[in-house]
Amino acid sequence: MTDAPAPPEVEPRRGFMAKLWYGYARVTVALRWVIVVGWVAAATAAMLFLPPMQGTANDIEALGANDSSFAAEQRSLELFGFPLLSRAAIVQRNPEALPPLVQAEAVMRGIAINQGKHDTELLGAIPVPNAEGAFPEAAETNTTVITYVFAEPTLNFFEQTAVVEEFAERQLTDASDAYVGVTGSIPARAAQGLVLNSYVHIVEVVTIIAVLTIVALTFGSLVAPALTLISVGAAVFVTLGVSGWAATVMNVSIPADLRPLIVALLLGIVTDYCIFYFAGLRTRLREGHDRLEAARLATASTTPIVTVAGVTVAAGTASLLVAESPLFSGFGPALALTVLTGLVVAMTLVPALVAITGRAVFWPRTTAVEPAKVRERPSLLLRAVANRGSAFVIVLLTVAGLGLGAYQARHLDLGLGFVQSLPAATSAQRAAEAASEGFAPGIISPTEIVLEAPGVGEKADEVADFGEALKSQPGVAGVIGPGDLRAADDVGAFTTESGDAVRFLMVLDSTPLESTAIETLERVQAALPQLAVDANLGEVTTYVGGDTALASGIIADTTNDLLRIGLVALAVNLLLLVIFLRALVAPLYLLASNVLSLVATLGLAVLFFQDFLGQDDLTFYVPFAGSVLLLSLGSDYNIFAVGHIWQEARTRPLKEALMVATPESTRAITSAGLALAASFGLLALVPLGPFRELGFLLGVGILIDVFVVRALLVPSLITLVGPVSSWPSGILKRERRRRRTV
Repeated sequence: MTDAPAPPEVEPRRGFMAKLWYGYARVTVALRWVIVVGWVAAATAAMLFLPPMQGTANDIEALGANDSSFAAEQRSLELFGFPLLSRAAIVQRNPEALPPLVQAEAVMRGIAINQGKHDTELLGAIPVPNAEGAFPEAAETNTTVITYVFAEPTLNFFEQTAVVEEFAERQLTDASDAYVGVTGSIPARAAQGLVLNSYVHIVEVVTIIAVLTIVALTFGSLVAPALTLISVGAAVFVTLGVSGWAATVMNVSIPADLRPLIVALLLGIVTDYCIFYFAGLRTRLREGHDRLEAARLATASTTPIVTVAGVTVAAGTASLLVAESPLFSGFGPALALTVLTGLVVAMTLVPALVAITGRAVFWPRTTAVEPAKVRERPSLLLRAVANRGSAFVIVLLTVAGLGLGAYQARHLDLGLGFVQSLPAATSAQRAAEAASEGFAPGIISPTEIVLEAPGVGEKADEVADFGEALKSQPGVAGVIGPGDLRAADDVGAFTTESGDAVRFLMVLDSTPLESTAIETLERVQAALPQLAVDANLGEVTTYVGGDTALASGIIADTTNDLLRIGLVALAVNLLLLVIFLRALVAPLYLLASNVLSLVATLGLAVLFFQDFLGQDDLTFYVPFAGSVLLLSLGSDYNIFAVGHIWQEARTRPLKEALMVATPESTRAITSAGLALAASFGLLALVPLGPFRELGFLLGVGILIDVFVVRALLVPSLITLVGPVSSWPSGILKRERRRRRTV
């Protein structure tokens, strides 16, 4: 038998922190069985005893709790005694013709509900037919009736939708009723929840299979993906349980739409860190160390990088706390808690598992001891990024390419699009389409405009002139006001009994929650004071409410949060890079490369969704949540890649360190990036607009970061800047001088 090569020293040769991490590794490996049993028990207890993660059930109100549109609706309710706006509507449509009797029955049914003479839990109804003369701006006549209905507002949107659907299905049983379905923002949110519940477990299973396949192919192993699955499972069960408990204790809720993103993030980062530990173990085993010592050394060298990387991602996502928007400020802690839980699992459970399994991690492949040999000739790409001349060309080309993509981000528009995000086959989407064809797209969520002034309701001609002026505004398809609907006038829906206020329903010619409608409403809202003056109404107080106004306020708040969140996220990521690298120059260009990659990804999303697919906009929270994640995960990979170069540069010239460290870190980052991109990208399997957008944005962003920024741009920048990268510490220069004195 031939003797194995003598392994390198097992104890780190210098440095307090290096010895500290080696001590941590010794303890972790020694307690490996205790750690594994402890995590299994923790995951089981979390699943059995902690409350599940819950999403808010009435998040339309939660999103804009402080919005002026709700204040307008509240003032309208105070003045008139009952609401005019409804977020649920029953749609009847026959494109050939809706019989006059059916239209009349719809009107009488609404009157009966308003008078409390109908056997229903609904509190009120406003039927609007597109009969000739009743709605002159309608796309059709005598084909459609939309009945706005009011359910008990304390019910969540699932319960409100069920009440409306039960009433419609009980009343509209004849074929001549031409019942299409129930639509509006509340039924749309309920439909989104049902679609999400139907697909989320399928997506999770497919994602797990894809991620484990990547791990298996990376290491040629069947055991490595099994260990990854154990680690991910422990992290998921503990995180969901702890998040549910924390939400209960702190009386906060996780946005229902974004809970699958938490699972995808957890799958991705835990898999990434597993890959880093497995790669470190394989290297140590090939150096000739025994199972336990290889696990200690791999843990000691990998854990500092994983820790800083995880803390960077957690701190970056926690920057959402500074947002004033309820959505982001509530979502930030959930993401940070997710990352921290995944980090703790990676730091403890993964080293324990590799210490137990040793070489079996890579079964059926072997990890034979490799004798010392002359270093292989570096690849053409590696030689290119390590040469100053070619590195300069690479930087120019990559920056130009990313800049071209980033330039497209200037066209980014934001919207809410609850109904439009649904699959075409859903009832809410079909009903919305039918209502749009019978009237105009804005009919499913009209805007309420209230005019308040002493005696304004007695100025019938002036009020009528104001209504006509509203109708003439660009982007307005129709206006319903005093005198337009007898059933509504009979109950004082449009004019108060005192005559001190009037109100209108304004229907836009574009989809209510998308960017075009928001822009139209902003123009109309700015023109309202002058329209009132021109109609001789004098000085009036105007209030504007409705879903479009709500969307406008939410997007304005979100945009205002952008600067605040962006500055904090950049500062946090920069600070942690500075601390880890003990430098100022390198963190600056590393972070700049992340930002360029991020903006380029946003530009590609604009090109794909708005230009190629023809969408009006992107869902308002997608660019911001995605940006924070991509920025933080980019710093995560920076730490792993540059950290290895920095370690090698302590004992060799920077160019040589780059040539030695880059190949192995690039392989690990490529595998980890593919796993993370798959984890995020497969969110697009959920047939909802926001998930398609998130899947594209995060999946493409990770791939750009791995294959362009990390493989080309960053090593080229390191080559160009050279040892100055470590300024002001001078670590790289000091280490080079030390080599010359040896």
